[in-house]
Amino acid sequence: MSVARLMQMAAAGSAGAGPEPSGWTDPDLANASYDSVSFSVAGQHTNPRSVSFSSDGTRMFLVGINPDSVFQYSLSLGWDVSSASYDSVSFDVGSQEGNPQTIVLSPDGSHFYIFGYGSTVYQYDMSSAFDLSTAGYASKSLATGLTNATGLSFSADGTKLYATSLSGIIQQFSMATAWDVSTASSDAKSLDVSARGASTTGIFMALDGTKVFTTNLTNDAIYEYDLATAYDISTGSYNSVSFSVASQEANPWSFTFKTNGSKMYVIGNASDAVHQYSTA
Repeated sequence: MSVARLMQMAAAGSAGAGPEPSGWTDPDLANASYDSVSFSVAGQHTNPRSVSFSSDGTRMFLVGINPDSVFQYSLSLGWDVSSASYDSVSFDVGSQEGNPQTIVLSPDGSHFYIFGYGSTVYQYDMSSAFDLSTAGYASKSLATGLTNATGLSFSADGTKLYATSLSGIIQQFSMATAWDVSTASSDAKSLDVSARGASTTGIFMALDGTKVFTTNLTNDAIYEYDLATAYDISTGSYNSVSFSVASQEANPWSFTFKTNGSKMYVIGNASDAVHQYSTA
């Protein structure tokens, strides 16, 4: 392990964001490759915006617009989207967010979060982990103040929240109680990623806090940034690493990674499909 990584891990501990999650290795985005594996969600959504997975990769959750609903899928082979099937389970979030752009799940499957053009993060609870049929609005929210909000990500321990909009400014928030967005407040820290292209949509904070990844609707690519201090978005800088997904998705809205960093999943409304990549 490099001296730089050791320093970043130490910084994460001092910031209260927790140790490096077991099993996580930063994705090798520069050498990523398409697995020639995809899963169409057109039967449920022709305007998909975001995809998220259970911690073991056997459940997949999708949100989009028209309808403003979350859909649940099961994967017979964890993290292999070609084995996915629709569970005929959905949940309407339109009463809170009429233009949802992102869904993120807590690692234990007890919460999920919706973020969209209304610029407020809404929290939902599931009484049975990763079971959308047991979901309900938790009456907890965070008004971010962003305009045309799109992307959302959390630190591994749920004490930091990162939000962005089409403008390409990522804002950082802290939560006094982990995974409880009603306890969040602004850290007055940000990172401008608009130089990579207009209309930033998806963001993902690496589980060790040393990198953040973004995508936008201009260049159809995923971009990688290094954080000099783990989980501190204001210390981010572009490291000239990117990966084009244009051959699969010409309108990427969001992406996520497997919990060990070895796979990446991209969704957009040009193909209405989830595409799977290897990143290790």
